[in-house]
Amino acid sequence: MRAEASGGVLEITLDRPPANAVDVATSRALYEAFARLESDPGLRVGIVTAAGGRFFCAGWDLKAAAAGEATDANHGPGGFAGLTELHGRAKPVIAAVNGIAAGGGFELVLAADLVVAADHAEFRLPETGLGMIPDSGGVLRLPRRLPRPVAMELLLTGRPMTAAEARERGLVNRVVPGDQLMLAAHALADQITRSAPLAVAAVLEVLEATEECSVSSGFAALRSGTLPRYAAMLISEDAAEGPAAFAERRPATWKGR
Repeated sequence: MRAEASGGVLEITLDRPPANAVDVATSRALYEAFARLESDPGLRVGIVTAAGGRFFCAGWDLKAAAAGEATDANHGPGGFAGLTELHGRAKPVIAAVNGIAAGGGFELVLAADLVVAADHAEFRLPETGLGMIPDSGGVLRLPRRLPRPVAMELLLTGRPMTAAEARERGLVNRVVPGDQLMLAAHALADQITRSAPLAVAAVLEVLEATEECSVSSGFAALRSGTLPRYAAMLISEDAAEGPAAFAERRPATWKGR
C-alpha cells in the first residue's frame, strides 16, 4: 500500500499482487491513510486505486483466511479495507477502479463518495457462492443504490456488472479508457478542491445524517443545531467570501474557517 500527497489530494494505492486482496494488516494500513486524509489540513480529497490493470481489489484475502484469519477478524477502526465502516468523514474519497472489484473490493468502492472506472472494470459480490454474505457494506449499501431486484440479483447470484452497466445504473460517475483513469480521477478531485472545504465537509455531514430521513425530518435535523460542521460553515469566513468573490468577479480564496 502506498500513499502519496500532491496538490491537496492523497492518492492511496493498493499494491498486493496478483489481485490486491486485503487482509487485516492491509485494512489497518488503509485506515491509517484515510485517517491521514482526515487529519491533515493540507489534504482535501482522497483517491483510492490499485496497482496493475486486471484487479482493483479481489476483496478479502482468502489465502489469509485459509491460514487462519477469521471471518470476524478485527480489521481496525475503519472496518474492512479501512473505509467501509469509517463514518463521519469530512473529506470525500474517490474510487478509481482499474479492473475487477470483487467482494470486499466492490464494498470498498461502495464506501467511496465518487467512482471513476476504467472501461474494462467489473463489479461483483461472489460471497454467497463462498458460503458467506458481503457484510462489509455490500448487503447494506447496494440495495440503497440500485433498484431492489437488481441489487438482489447481484447479491444472490454473484454475477458481474460491467463498468458500462454500473454507469447506466448510477453506481459510477465516469467511465473512461484505462489509460485515462487517473487523469479523470484527478480532474474530479481538482474540481472538489476548488470548492470551499467547510462546505464540502458540511455536505458529507448532512448527507450521512439525513440519508434515510424524509425531507421534513431532514429539515428538522438541519435546524436542530446538532450538525457541527454545517453550523460552522454557516458562520464561517468562507461563507462570506463566496458571495463577495462572486460579486467582485474574482476567484474565491478559501481559508477553511
